[in-house]
Amino acid sequence: QVQLVESGGGSVQSGGSLRLSCTASGFKFATYEMRWYRQVPGKEREVIATISVGDHFRNVEETVMDRFGISRDDNKNTVYLQMNRLKPEDTARYYCRRSESDFWGQGIQVTVVS
Repeated sequence: QVQLVESGGGSVQSGGSLRLSCTASGFKFATYEMRWYRQVPGKEREVIATISVGDHFRNVEETVMDRFGISRDDNKNTVYLQMNRLKPEDTARYYCRRSESDFWGQGIQVTVVS
C-alpha cells in the first residue's frame, strides 16, 4: 500500500524558513523520481520542484529557485522541500508526488503571514 505523508508545515512569519518532509512507504522509494507541488484555492496545482533517481539532477521552478531547494534521503525514504525567505504569496497547500503516478500525499498547509 503506497503512502506519502507530508510533515513540517504550519504558519511562519514573512522572511522565515520551513522544511517540508514527505516520507514514503509501500514502494521502492530510491527507484522513483519525486516531485513537490503547491496549490491555492481556485488555482491549478503547480509543480515546484523535482528530484531524480539517485539525485543526478534537481529542478526547481524558476520563480522560487533562489529560495527553495529539494533533496532526498533514500535511507529514510524521504524527500524534502527547503523553503527560505518565505513570502505571503508562498501560502498554499503543498503536496508530494511520485512522478508520473496517481500517488500523492494528503498535502500540508503552509501559511506565511506579514
